[in-house]
Amino acid sequence: MSTKPRLWITRRLSDATLARASRDYEVDINYDDQPGTAAQIIAASAEFDAIIPCHSEHFSAEVAGQLAPRLKIVANHSVGVDHCDLPALKARGIAVTNTPDVLSDATAEIAMLLMLGAARHAVAGDRIVRSGAWDNWSPSFMVGKQVTGARLGIIGMGRVGLALATKARGFGMELHYHNRTKLSDEKAQGAIHHDQVESLLAQADFLSLHCPATAETTNLMNADRFALLPPGAVVVNTARGALIDEDALLDALASGQVAAAGLDCFQTEPGGNPAFSDHDNIFMLPHIGSATKQTRDAMGFRALDNLDAFFKGETPQDLL
Repeated sequence: MSTKPRLWITRRLSDATLARASRDYEVDINYDDQPGTAAQIIAASAEFDAIIPCHSEHFSAEVAGQLAPRLKIVANHSVGVDHCDLPALKARGIAVTNTPDVLSDATAEIAMLLMLGAARHAVAGDRIVRSGAWDNWSPSFMVGKQVTGARLGIIGMGRVGLALATKARGFGMELHYHNRTKLSDEKAQGAIHHDQVESLLAQADFLSLHCPATAETTNLMNADRFALLPPGAVVVNTARGALIDEDALLDALASGQVAAAGLDCFQTEPGGNPAFSDHDNIFMLPHIGSATKQTRDAMGFRALDNLDAFFKGETPQDLL
């Protein structure tokens, strides 16, 4: 009989991750790759010592209250843990970890892609060429907003925000940021700190969101705050859809207060907001900020590193 801990992997992770997990654990892998339901999570807790879920599996207080004593650790394959009720899981004695650090550059790349694509009419341009409608040119054709030398406001100067700042410096952007704590001069590298979100917004020709979804940040960007941006600003979100009041964004786009938006996340996922599809000045991606092979391997290995430490009786490096 195997003495290895039993592990449920709720989604199809990278091949390298699955190979390592299968070597070191008695593994059940969801090759169907559909999100685990509350009922499946509860049932699995009686059969497995550990679960590696993704953001698609929700450990609400109601679910946590029904988990069996066998389950000892939830090693998330994600940085964000807003799908986990951390106090409820802690009350059940279940350890929770995440995978920070390893996806910062990949997500920052997507933020730059969205920023450039939104600013330079990527959606309309692709449609015009792809449909065969490109039949003329003039100096006024598809004039966009220049990124180089513009002011970039970053809300949430954590790992991803810092990675974006590094890339934005290559475009000569003037950096402004709001963070819970002011960075050291060495980390800030000239980025201007704002104690209040409102003062940052007034400087943000481009705005990029990189903070977690919490009760305090839900609808962080609402009608009042969109109004504080310089007219014609570009808004980018690669963090969590809950950060933006989507109706308020549509109103800001309609008025021209916001010229364009680049979105990799939405209030409803999967699916997004159907109303956005009518707007060529919204450049959208299906929440793929960390979707590179290198990053997916690194995320899977980080989750397994946390499991390995836990089952050796050590403190996982990413214990929350």
